[in-house]
Amino acid sequence: MRIGNGYDSHRFEEGRPLILGGVRIPDHAGLRGHSDGDAVAHAVIDAILGAAAAGNVGSHFPPSDDAWKDADSIVLLERARAVLHERGYEVVNVDVTVVCESPRIGPHVAAMCSRLADAMGVPVDRVSVKGKTNEGMGWIGRGEGVAVHAVALIRTAMG
Repeated sequence: MRIGNGYDSHRFEEGRPLILGGVRIPDHAGLRGHSDGDAVAHAVIDAILGAAAAGNVGSHFPPSDDAWKDADSIVLLERARAVLHERGYEVVNVDVTVVCESPRIGPHVAAMCSRLADAMGVPVDRVSVKGKTNEGMGWIGRGEGVAVHAVALIRTAMG
């Protein structure tokens, strides 16, 4: 068993769709980023790759590479899962905390957990997503963007 920690943050940007955990959130500015800006998927990618000592989202999908421009981050998560499998690991579970003043995360949790679970090849009951506010403090509290923390447990693949 190995544990990995992931973190990502992005500023909001008008004119882009907001995608978190592979789910499009309506009526809200999106996140600035080279790919689709999905900070949830990026934090999860960093957590699972980190647990396997296999780099991070930027080393596998660098923003300098136009191949990843506007890429679907759920596809990136599927590719990160393949890296784990190549190294002989599989995901056991993932726990995610999304920190933002808006949008409200709760109404989208079930859909996010389902998309993330499918991408990682685990049952949905092994994925947790929850939202927290920053109580109005700092750049998050001012509504400038989103920060995401993720923790992943992986194990040697069972065959």
